[in-house]
Amino acid sequence: MSRSGKDRETRVRTAKKRTPSSARWLQRQLNDPYVKQAKADGYRSRAAYKLIELDEKYALLKGVHRIVDLGIAPGGWSQVVRKQAPKATVVGIDLLPTEPIDGVTIFEMDFMADEAPDALQEALGGKADLVLSDMAANTVGHKQTDHLRTMGLVEAAAWFAVENLAPNGSFVAKVLAGGTDQELLDLLKKHFRSVKHAKPPASRKGSSEWYVIAKGFKGQ
Repeated sequence: MSRSGKDRETRVRTAKKRTPSSARWLQRQLNDPYVKQAKADGYRSRAAYKLIELDEKYALLKGVHRIVDLGIAPGGWSQVVRKQAPKATVVGIDLLPTEPIDGVTIFEMDFMADEAPDALQEALGGKADLVLSDMAANTVGHKQTDHLRTMGLVEAAAWFAVENLAPNGSFVAKVLAGGTDQELLDLLKKHFRSVKHAKPPASRKGSSEWYVIAKGFKGQ
């Protein structure tokens, strides 16, 4: 603690092999209260608090029995689900390797692969109550291209939700600044009773990410 009673900000020296941008990232991580809290609470990433905050506002995990976690790595969201709904069946998928989570079936594969939906459906054992998507495409540095690639994933996740949700189920997905594209928004409004956008406090202020929350799936 400083003499003023406030925590001193941890500063990172720029090592010879560390670029200024990586030094800034590391300093931000070291001084991020959500990162520190995640370590204290045993969550694998600060992203866990985004779901916690969304759940507090929209009651997403109340009474759920089957959940799909698209873009599960490193596993923070599924950890929250297991804590809030310990008896629920949870299935996740990601291109990146994910350390095992007790009670969660994890597929290390591309969600866009033809066989992915069937694998998820079979492991789930029934219609989902909640489909979560924290997926985002790898950025190439071109704003319009990055937006289109990420929204393509969101659209694929939305169609998966429409095809696999139980009546009154919910769908949550990460989108970029500007929210959901009109075509996708129309799709969600057609199939869900409520569609809203939110930016949980755990999302960094400088981040372009928002989340779309669709509740009350009308069924097929």
